[in-house]
Amino acid sequence: MAAEAVPQHRADKIVILIAYFGFIVLGMPGALLGVATPYINETFNLSLDAIGVLLVALTIGYVAASAMCGRAIARFGAARLFAGGLLLNVIGLAGYILSPSWPLMVACGLLSGFGTGFFDAGLNIYFAAHFSPRLMNWLHACFGIGATLAPLLMTALLNSGSSWRSGYLLVVVLYLVVVVLIMLTRSRWDIPGANQSAAGSESVPASETLRLPLVWVGILLFLAYTGMEGVAGQWVYSLFTEARQVPAAAAGLWVSIYWGSFTVGRIFFGAIVNWLSTAVLVRLCTVGAAVGGLLLWFNPTMELGFAGLALYGFSLAPIFALLVTNTQDVLGPKHGANAIGFQVAAAGMGIGVLPGLAGVLAANSSLEVVPPFLMVLVVIMAVLYEVTHSRRLARS
Repeated sequence: MAAEAVPQHRADKIVILIAYFGFIVLGMPGALLGVATPYINETFNLSLDAIGVLLVALTIGYVAASAMCGRAIARFGAARLFAGGLLLNVIGLAGYILSPSWPLMVACGLLSGFGTGFFDAGLNIYFAAHFSPRLMNWLHACFGIGATLAPLLMTALLNSGSSWRSGYLLVVVLYLVVVVLIMLTRSRWDIPGANQSAAGSESVPASETLRLPLVWVGILLFLAYTGMEGVAGQWVYSLFTEARQVPAAAAGLWVSIYWGSFTVGRIFFGAIVNWLSTAVLVRLCTVGAAVGGLLLWFNPTMELGFAGLALYGFSLAPIFALLVTNTQDVLGPKHGANAIGFQVAAAGMGIGVLPGLAGVLAANSSLEVVPPFLMVLVVIMAVLYEVTHSRRLARS
């Protein structure tokens, strides 16, 4: 980390608070989609797996933006990059609200994904370079707050007779508020030298970073991890309501509890992260996710299935932030920003492609395929982490 930049940013709580608010809003659109999917399908007369096309479009934009984010911070400055990414997201989500046809909504998803990638990957790079693992975990806890509130909001709007589009209208307004706050404080974000440090003062071409085997293992690891997160967030509402006959209000509540468990977990683990090693925390959380996933799968009682979902989310909570921070520590400023950009891009692919694949499998079998699909991803993530950890030990 940049020793001189850290005190400046830590002293400026305004930047941290705006970043946290921005991540609360960032967590809302994906969680809204999980509840809105059946209604979107009804609006455009789509099949169950059609939402995968939108997820792919979001992913393409997200991956493209994330992969170039390390260099973009140094070139444009943090404030301009973040505000620009949010404005692209505003335009894309406005398209959701106004789209008269499914193809146009998918095209807007591409633009929204591009804007999300710049803001998400950019803030991850920025925080990894300048802030502690605790503040990084709490940044991601804010994402969980937004993801927790979103299903409750969408469920309430739908129950009141409003369209699913109204949920996205609120998100657009909140994004615009974040843009205004960033631009009003832009001099606080673009502290001289901070952007270069965030992007790596000794940064190398992306192609050189991609020559490192450890980076590729990390890319696959992030893809698997966020697939675990995204598949559950996208499909458990449909699993509960369509396959297990859970009332819509109760299903929406438990989807919110799932996302809320991320928030609680990230706050909790952020508080204890300095007491345990990254390896111990990741392994403990992987075991917890496996137990929760098995309860959701076998569903011995409806209550235990719900509890398994909550445990699954709580256990996944700190892993993303821990892995991002560790990447910066292991690879340093030379490769760290590039690697984090690629890993966040892979995370976007995991959130976009793997829920789409789960939808295809569900359409060709049943929604009960979702829990075993999650368990396969848990095993893959565990194996990839052990490979990553062993190679890091070899480098030390």
